[in-house]
Amino acid sequence: MKHFLASLLAGIGAFTGILCLAYFDHSVWNATLLMAPFGATAVLVFGLPKSPLAQAKNVILGHLITAFIGVFFVQYVGVGVWQLALASGLGVTSMLFTKTTHPPAGANPILIMLSGQSWLFLLTPVLAGSIIIVLLGKVVREAQTRLSAELN
Repeated sequence: MKHFLASLLAGIGAFTGILCLAYFDHSVWNATLLMAPFGATAVLVFGLPKSPLAQAKNVILGHLITAFIGVFFVQYVGVGVWQLALASGLGVTSMLFTKTTHPPAGANPILIMLSGQSWLFLLTPVLAGSIIIVLLGKVVREAQTRLSAELN
């Protein structure tokens, strides 16, 4: 029963996180807050919150570092087969070197390069979206902790 409830809370957390980003993206702010890698981020943050890969530092900095690389390539290097591969490799190396590994962020250089994003993309959706997911993750983690204590 505890496993079912923890799974359900993780799903509700992921639902709430993506819903908030999508809602604010289209209804409240005139800024993009949602990007595809956040779906995978939600799996880690809400489903495996104790994983080192799901910690706030990893989520936020992992996304920022790899997004920076993607935008840098769009602005200064170019987008092609070799550039996509190089940016992806640099993203992996950078996250591992800085100890901010967050696997969903590995998609950022490809996403950013193929869609031709600018420096503003680092603020929205990358930074703002990452922070919102991390904060909601903390709320869900607290709810899971309380529920677990009540069941014991």
